Amino acid sequence: MRHINGAYTAYFNREYQRAGHLLQGRYKAIVVDKDEYAVELSRYIHLNPVRAGIVSDPSGYRWSSYKYYTERGKNPEWLFTDFILGYFGQELHNAQKKYRQFVHELIGYEYESPLKGVVASTLLGGIDFIKMIKNRYLKNRTVERDVPALRELTKGPSMGEVEVKVKEVFGDESTMAKKVMLYLCHRYSGMRLKEIGDYFGIGESAVAQSSYRFQLMLDKDTNLKRKIEQIRKNLIL
Repeated sequence: MRHINGAYTAYFNREYQRAGHLLQGRYKAIVVDKDEYAVELSRYIHLNPVRAGIVSDPSGYRWSSYKYYTERGKNPEWLFTDFILGYFGQELHNAQKKYRQFVHELIGYEYESPLKGVVASTLLGGIDFIKMIKNRYLKNRTVERDVPALRELTKGPSMGEVEVKVKEVFGDESTMAKKVMLYLCHRYSGMRLKEIGDYFGIGESAVAQSSYRFQLMLDKDTNLKRKIEQIRKNLIL
């Protein structure tokens, strides 16, 4: 999607002799609790051109799939309306009519976007749904710093917890213990560089540099790597 956005923007700017961004932000890819949010999201999307003041009725927007949800006719091969319409009845004509009424109920009214309930820019659903996703797909998964959404969903151990486990393995080796603690906090705690830096009394860039140097050391020392793996298991990382 990023390539398509970039390539099309480059083509459009070249074709129409313009410069700068063409499309606003990245596309959204969210795991949705279908039973609780699917129809609300569908309505929200179909009312986008109405909220933007482009049309007064969603059926008037040329680029919308709305007409396929509310009128008889053949859908494009890539569009499946049965899932959403199934919430409004089994008979197609009645389901289309009820869906149209459902969408029109909010025309002219201000209402909160269902997307405001998105957790970590990734999940939309109730507490039980979020818990199910985390337990089924994220439990015991290593949290990497370069995936912010995953880091937010899988909260790592606190720095205090890391300190306790590190000292169990390294004891009074204060210099090495500090390096290990900083490395583990940087890689797996999910905390920001400033938080980690404040805890160890160093700057943000020093946190990243120290962690990088320790990784180089780890790659060459199998005994040290074994100890780090032991700590990771104790922290259930």
